[in-house]
Amino acid sequence: MDLPEQVADLMEQQRLLHPGERVLVAVSGGLDSVALLTVLEELAPRFGWKLCVAHFNHQLRGRASDGDERFVQRMAQRLKLPWHPGRGDVAGLAARSGTSIEMAARRLRHEFLARTARRFQCPAIALAHHADDQVELFFLRLLRGASGEGLRGMEPRSASPAAPQLRLVRPFLTMARKDLEAFVRQRRLRFREDATNASRVPLRNRVRRELLPWLRKEFQPALNQVVLRTMELIGDDAEEVSRVARQWAAAPAPRPAWERLPRALQRRIIQQRLQRLQVPVDFDLVERLRRSAGRPISVGDRWVQRERDGQLRCLSQPAAEFNPAERGIALTPRGSVNFGQLQIDWKLARRVKVKDKADGVEFFDAASVGRRIILRHWRPGDRFQPIGMKTAVKLQDCFVNQKISRSRRHELTLATTSSGVIFWVEGLRLGAVARLTPATRQILVWRWRRGPAAQSCIAGGAEPCYARRAGNR
Repeated sequence: MDLPEQVADLMEQQRLLHPGERVLVAVSGGLDSVALLTVLEELAPRFGWKLCVAHFNHQLRGRASDGDERFVQRMAQRLKLPWHPGRGDVAGLAARSGTSIEMAARRLRHEFLARTARRFQCPAIALAHHADDQVELFFLRLLRGASGEGLRGMEPRSASPAAPQLRLVRPFLTMARKDLEAFVRQRRLRFREDATNASRVPLRNRVRRELLPWLRKEFQPALNQVVLRTMELIGDDAEEVSRVARQWAAAPAPRPAWERLPRALQRRIIQQRLQRLQVPVDFDLVERLRRSAGRPISVGDRWVQRERDGQLRCLSQPAAEFNPAERGIALTPRGSVNFGQLQIDWKLARRVKVKDKADGVEFFDAASVGRRIILRHWRPGDRFQPIGMKTAVKLQDCFVNQKISRSRRHELTLATTSSGVIFWVEGLRLGAVARLTPATRQILVWRWRRGPAAQSCIAGGAEPCYARRAGNR
């Protein structure tokens, strides 16, 4: 079956376009969109579609971008189709908003397509995304830590992000790019090459040109099929969790207690409620809200609090309170202490097995730390000299540079020497005062874990001895 017939079957099976419908076709001038316009133009008489061509000039490649625009215009004129160009200052938007060029381009492009579709009464916008785009998107989102909903990828039919009443259709989404290339060669179609696709700067290009070919060669020749199947499975699971989360949130009392809900369901409920509050969602925020009820969490210039029944509330900014709690510790050869919800285990050793950096473990020069330390929280005026800095700076400045929220700063534990010099702050770089050096004779092995049920990380018994390492990680 040739490409137009595959698209025709897909259109009928999934009802992407209705007979007689007006369709806005987004055409960049590249191979994929040229193939899309050619296929839809060939099928239009059979289904009664009325096609319009739209092209958005991103103004990123100077004369080349203008050349793309002229190419699409000539193609539309040759096919006797209405032609609607648009332009946008992508680079300017990216600079003003602090977003990437790719995100700024996507936003302006979708806004233009939505305006044009409404203007010419096209309820559907056809896009040329294909299966290879889907696989690239999976790895891009995986590397950025997307949720199950994000890893599901694009749908053959979805709402426009700029105008939900309009729908986006992707007739090529199950088809490999090599099939589009074969179609273009067979029809001897001309198209435009985007020189920026050869650049290694955009992550998408590195995924496309380096990561995916390497995975196909070394690990899985059928990578597309495996990833697309995985995306479908993840997406179906995520959709079901979302459905149950909505069902739980809408259920009248009494309903299953929050504490008895599975973690996956708790996360999705919080995620959905954050989205309704128009609060940016990330994993750390969701986890902090999930694990703590009744505690305000800072999100930019807003504060969000989860109640015990799972409801979220936006609060006015509470006044920051410095926690005066502290605890003095005598550093015996081996010991353990709880400070709030933090458990700290330590031991003094002449030789240790120093592995790659692991969460919750650090090494200090024991002589520099001394035999007695103090555990406490951040206080006004605290100064700290992390490794790599020549002088001590305000601890508040360190928090700001690391983008640690105001509420979180007051929760963190820090350790000082008996004379008050800070050598460790939970989650920050080590203090320069106690770093390992070639002169180190005894090492303080420092492990910590947050949570009321934290268990000791240092087990008794013999441990293999390895040479002492100079210099911290």
